[in-house]
Parts: sequence; structure tokens; C-alpha cells
Amino acid sequence: MGARDTAARLLLPALALLLGLAFLLALNTGSSGVLLGPALRDWYAGEDSAALIILREIRLPRALAALAVGATLGVAGAALQGMLRNPLAEPGLVGASNCASLGAVLVLYFGLAPMHSLLLPAAGILGAVAALALLRLLVGDYARVATLILAGVALNAFAGAAIALALNLAPSPYAMHEIVYWLMGSVANRSFEELAFSLPFMGLALALLLSTGRYLEALSLGEDTAHSLGFGARSLPWRVMGGVAIGVGAAVAISGTISFVGLVIPHLLRPFVGHRPGRLLVPSALGGALLVLLADVLVQSFHSASELKLGVVTSLLGAPFFLAIVLGARSRIT
Repeated sequence: MGARDTAARLLLPALALLLGLAFLLALNTGSSGVLLGPALRDWYAGEDSAALIILREIRLPRALAALAVGATLGVAGAALQGMLRNPLAEPGLVGASNCASLGAVLVLYFGLAPMHSLLLPAAGILGAVAALALLRLLVGDYARVATLILAGVALNAFAGAAIALALNLAPSPYAMHEIVYWLMGSVANRSFEELAFSLPFMGLALALLLSTGRYLEALSLGEDTAHSLGFGARSLPWRVMGGVAIGVGAAVAISGTISFVGLVIPHLLRPFVGHRPGRLLVPSALGGALLVLLADVLVQSFHSASELKLGVVTSLLGAPFFLAIVLGARSRIT
């Protein structure tokens, strides 16, 4: 018990330290070979050098985008797993990811993206909000967890089919190429303007989800027990769903589809917090940011004609994790 308490106390400082080191590593990583030290010296000397421009205009917004997207996906996955009491739940289960992707895909399909740089992220966020509204319409003001899951799966399937239809009917090979590359996920070439648009939505989502910690703790004892403890308000499940939809929509809007972060990180960190869903939220935010930052550093370490996509890397990391879960469950049974 003492060792578990010590691990829980050290978890947040350790994750924060690792995240800080990963952020510095991200600022030092890139195809240009520019290092952080010389760029900072130029900034201090007041010289607007090429190294400083690369740091300020390319690497810094890219690293901040990776950090924000990872934190949002991590806490969204932890909150959803706590509410559904299902360790395999992830934001895509309720349709938020695919509906956000569909909104952005429609902008690319109709060639509207060049009209304004914020049109693509705005469409992604609107797609996620539309998913939440449709979910509310399907299940009513209050619904059991099983009903929410079924409605979410239906929305997810519909949005996935619509994306496939858009690819199938793409007006040109260029449009298809643009949609496919965006769906693979990346935080490369993001601007501060896009960050400034999406960050308030991700901040709102984090605030909503972190405020549900006590509700998730009570819900881990069962829905009836949570009701008896005073957590029977109809707004609480929708606060979680709203936080997930808004956060995932904003994350997908700025990075495309980044898979497995909301699934893997809560799984890895849950034993360190005694399997308590309320205490898992903040560590999952830090862990998600750490995973996406390191994955993006890995992406930039591969030198090829076209940059490896971030969503591909997280999927490659997630697949062995699933295999480990299966093998672990099989060993426990036998």
C-alpha cells in the first residue's frame, strides 16, 4: 500500500518532468538541423535570424499543437472510460472523432479550404458538436450507458461511411490525395492562428472533463450507487459527452485523426492511481501530451521523400499494445 501511494504521489511530477524534456526535444528536432540554443541566443540579441524564424514559426506551433492535442485526447479517453466503465472505450466510440473528421473532409471535398485557413478547423469542431446534438436527439435527455454506446456506434458507422463515400466520389485525384493525407493525422505546418482558434475549445473541454472527477469516482461503484450519493443529475453524463465531443472535435480539427492516444494512455496509467477514474484525468492529460510529442519527434526523425504521418505512428504503437492486452488476458485465463 505504501509503495502504491508513493507511486501515485510521484506520478504527476514525473510526467510533468518528462513532458518538459519532451517539449525541449521537440523544439530541437527538425529537418533543418537548427538547435534551440543558437535560436534563443539570436532572440536574446534581438536578431531575426533564420534559426529564430524556424523555431518561432515552425517548431514552436508544431510542438504546442502536439501537446494540446495529446492532452485533450488523453483526458477525453480517461473520462469516457470512467463514465462507460469500459477500459476499451475511446473517443471514437461515441462518434465524435469520425463526425469531426467528416466535417473537415466535406470542406476538402468541395475545395473550400483555400478560402480561409480557419475553415477546416471550424468544420471539424462543428462536426463534433453536430455529433453531440444528434446523440442527444437519439437518446433523449437521460439514457443508460448501453444506450449511449449504441447510439455512438451508429453515429460512428454513419460518419465513417460518409467519409468513404467522399473518397469514392472525390472530384479529382488531388482532392482524394488531400483528404487521405489529412485523415492520416499530422501537426506539421500548423500556424499560431489555427492554434488560437482551436485552443479555447480544447481548454473548455479540459475544464468540463476535469470537473467530472467526483462523478466518475461515484460512478465506478455503479449507476444506482452514484445516484444514491447525489450524482443523479442528468447534466453530468452530458457534461462528459460534451467535453469529449468539443475536445476531440478541436483536436481533430487541428491535427486530423490521431488514433489510440485516448485508449493507450489511460490503460498505462490506471494502475498508478489505484484504478480510480477521477484521479486518472490529470495524469492522462500529461501522458497523452507526452505520447503525441514523442511520436511527433519520431515522425521527424524519419528522413524520406514525404514525411511519415503522426496518426500512422500512433496506430503502429497502439496495435502492439492491443496485442499485449490480449496476451495478458489469455495468460490470466489459462
